[in-house]
Amino acid sequence: MKLQFKHQKFQADAAKAVVDVFSGQPYLIPTYMMDRGYGYIQQSLTEDTDFTGFSNQKIVKELNDDLILYRIKKIQRDNQIQPSDKLEGRYNLTIEMETGVGKTYTYIKTMYELNKQYGWSKFIIVVPSIAIREGVYKTFQVTQEHFAEEYGKKIRFFIYNSAQLTEIDRFASDSSINVMIINSQAFNAKGKDARRIYMKLDEFRSRRPIDIIAKTNPILIIDEPQSVEGKQTKESLKQFNPLMILRYSATHKSDSIYNMIYRLDALEAYNKHLVKKISVKGITESGSTATESYVYLESINLSKSVPTATIQFDYKGAKGIRKITRVVSEGYNLYDNSGQMEEYKDGFVVSRIDGRDDSVEFLNGVKIYAGDVIGKVNEEQLRRIQIRETILSHIERERDLFYKGIKVLSLFFIDEVAKYKQYDASGNPINGIYADMFEEEYKDIVDNLQTKFGEDEYLNYINAISESSTHAGYFSIDKKGKMVDSKLKDKKEKTSDDVDAFDLIMKNKELLLDRDPKKSPVRFIFSHSALREGWDNPNVFQICTLKQSSSDVRKRQEVGRGLRLCVNQDGERMDTNVLGNDVHNVNVLTVIASESYDSFAKGLQAEIAEAVADRPKSITPELFIGKVIKDIHNNEQVIDDKLGRAIHYDLIVNGYIDKTGALTDKYYDDKSNGLIQVADEVDDSKDAVIGIIDSIYDSKSIQFENARSNNIELQLDKDKVSMPEFKALWEKINSKSVYVVDFDTHELVRNAISALDSKLRVSKIFYKVEAGTMKQIKSKEELETSGSFVKEAASTYGSKNAVSSNVKYDLIGKLVDETGLTRKAIIQILQGIESAVFNQFKDNPEEFIIKAASLINDEKATAIIEHITYDVLDEKYDTNVFTDPTIKGRLGTNAMKANKHLYDHIVYDSTNEKNFASELDINSDVAVYVKLPDGFYISTPVGRYNPDWAIAFYEGTVKHIYFVAETKGSMNSMQLRLIEESKLHCAKEHFKAISKGDVVYDVVDSYKSLLDIVTK
Repeated sequence: MKLQFKHQKFQADAAKAVVDVFSGQPYLIPTYMMDRGYGYIQQSLTEDTDFTGFSNQKIVKELNDDLILYRIKKIQRDNQIQPSDKLEGRYNLTIEMETGVGKTYTYIKTMYELNKQYGWSKFIIVVPSIAIREGVYKTFQVTQEHFAEEYGKKIRFFIYNSAQLTEIDRFASDSSINVMIINSQAFNAKGKDARRIYMKLDEFRSRRPIDIIAKTNPILIIDEPQSVEGKQTKESLKQFNPLMILRYSATHKSDSIYNMIYRLDALEAYNKHLVKKISVKGITESGSTATESYVYLESINLSKSVPTATIQFDYKGAKGIRKITRVVSEGYNLYDNSGQMEEYKDGFVVSRIDGRDDSVEFLNGVKIYAGDVIGKVNEEQLRRIQIRETILSHIERERDLFYKGIKVLSLFFIDEVAKYKQYDASGNPINGIYADMFEEEYKDIVDNLQTKFGEDEYLNYINAISESSTHAGYFSIDKKGKMVDSKLKDKKEKTSDDVDAFDLIMKNKELLLDRDPKKSPVRFIFSHSALREGWDNPNVFQICTLKQSSSDVRKRQEVGRGLRLCVNQDGERMDTNVLGNDVHNVNVLTVIASESYDSFAKGLQAEIAEAVADRPKSITPELFIGKVIKDIHNNEQVIDDKLGRAIHYDLIVNGYIDKTGALTDKYYDDKSNGLIQVADEVDDSKDAVIGIIDSIYDSKSIQFENARSNNIELQLDKDKVSMPEFKALWEKINSKSVYVVDFDTHELVRNAISALDSKLRVSKIFYKVEAGTMKQIKSKEELETSGSFVKEAASTYGSKNAVSSNVKYDLIGKLVDETGLTRKAIIQILQGIESAVFNQFKDNPEEFIIKAASLINDEKATAIIEHITYDVLDEKYDTNVFTDPTIKGRLGTNAMKANKHLYDHIVYDSTNEKNFASELDINSDVAVYVKLPDGFYISTPVGRYNPDWAIAFYEGTVKHIYFVAETKGSMNSMQLRLIEESKLHCAKEHFKAISKGDVVYDVVDSYKSLLDIVTK
């Protein structure tokens, strides 16, 4: 398998943020004569060429500190980051990226973009450990072809080794993009090897390696600076003579954030579906004093028939006592079924199984909940339960994803190799206690697997893999080839730097993803808990730590190995572009914890809250004041004090915030239903205002799923599928189509010129100088908020040199990149606009480009809407679009029983959807309806579009029998943004084309508005 890589907007945005800081820097590649050293004898006639060095051009003087700071502040405001007060050195830029979103990919892309724009070609990546170094090196290898296709060149990359100094000469003398990867210990430790970089070495012709490196003015990229940058390291880094330092991490230290220009933190990555959804399967020791009888409630099973429970209990057989698992109904007697063990004699008869709270109650009054274990439980039994629960979650996830071509992996972290693998006196490997537990539980689960119709291929797959071959250990290997415990590199963090263990994991990354049972039967990985950083595998769906959770093991670190979105057998990442809204149904990481769901979830939330500590925690007027918002036409407005307070007051009036400034449930309900109201003054900038509101940290906005909470799995009702009304509806809507956009370029150019002339207004760059005096300090709070200063004077200076002769802007090229139009069309537009409009470019080039591109794109979108047509294809959707996805919900929370739905239940996303479905379900005019799955979509020029509902009415009751509906919380077209409007228009054209007008498509906000349309 070869992993495929995609262009993702957030990674491009992060690279653009860095590039834009230096906008106007000319493209230059300076050369110099390298130090040849002593004792050098001429070897060739090309001596001068051999010793020509290539360096990064320094920042031109026209890009002075004031202009760079102005650029940084603008980028920060655009990215909802608190603007910096000053430059933190020349130049330190911070980029925050959550684990699992492709941090290494992003800074490789940034290198290419800096080289493309400015010619910079020398980069050094500083990493804190060998583990991360090996992971970075692997990423360069697997992305090389991908980036070469995009940029037409390859990066030459190598790991610094003090014994291979010729690589440093090549680094300096090669004109292509060169990257040196170095771990901080290689230049910052006290050992002899670390000092070599600063020494004059005979084998390096009496030169110091650091001097050859420093002459290139490299750009330093620090990966995980919080683990690299101590006081000594910061001093050592100066010797590299860096042009700038870029810092990338998910967890920057609060006192080491220098000019942050881009942030994609844990909160944003999770809510934007850029990483897996986290689900927690907790195990709770009940601590009941009522009994010493061992009972573990594995799950409650709900279906059309009576509910059942899966429980584990002790059983006395001929060979002694062992634990057995049984599916039981009300009336099941544990005493009779345990070989008459005395511990179950006193009333252990199942009296009630309740799916509402996932509980089982016995006649003796003992009540336990799913995940609870009562009675005598030692650590060995708890680990066995964890292993069994991991296998159960694995099988469940594997069955869901098998027919999507996705290999499922599970990861166990353990603290001693001996618990997994031991060696007899002859050195032969034998199972440790955890390996034995795993094989016993795996065999029991597979042997008792309840099969479903149509699962023959999956059953063949698991039957081809034995319990002994489906697990493997990834540990350090000693000289005799035996697995051994990893040596701790960092005793505080309890992490390891064992190269051989990482080499094993990295080399087998693609092989592990192969689903061929002959090539790659391994689905369960056991690894040392010290190997928690520097590597991951995208198809890890279950993580289980088989050791006591302790304060020194961070929960974010535990889950980090499985956060990356998964890939299928073609190496294609299963992200929003492929799966749409289904991305978090497929990409779920289940953590099998050795504690309760509440305990683990609260601990993980606390760590995330700590990681996003710089985000505001409540809604105040100050949150809005000074922020820049854009309206639907991309016009910018700075929120002043009066407007900020008006926005805040309106949120209180609408019930969106409580008296502490915390967001209410009403805010989240209205947001999911598209009903958010904001102050009239900023109604046309609603999206920007909501973006500011969502920038606060609110624990409600990142909720981890309880793996035991989804107790309903939707079952397709075959009788409904066979109904003549549904068959007729499906026949009308299942055709696929292709679109054609045939607009007149001349017309687009004319419209763009008109839009730019009437709407393009660019602000000049000004520098404001203020002076004041501290008259009196009244309180500590006043001092912290600078309230003690009294402003006495202010002056504003206009920038006369926003565009200078030495600062080059490729205006045409930038607009081509942003709009996708040809250079010819862009030139015609720029030549056609009024001189006064074009001359604004000199005042503020960056803003001119951004606003001009936005206005041109608006006209382009309008042209698409006006000129798109759809043609019907022979290809049709099959009814397996309804059986492929596994749809789950929790009864009473986001799921309800349904009578006329194509499935036995319906899972709803909002109160509006719930109300709409309830009305459909009881109306006598409705024959059958279905909430369409994400696999049913229409292709449009602005992305895939998934309609919400398909409805068939009984003939003779309404005018339009077949209806496809999109439910929106608001029908106000001003609130439907251009892209959304474009998709809805495309959907109308699609259904018109495939059904010859028999199917009506429209947007409705209630069942009443639906009736208004179908009865006309």
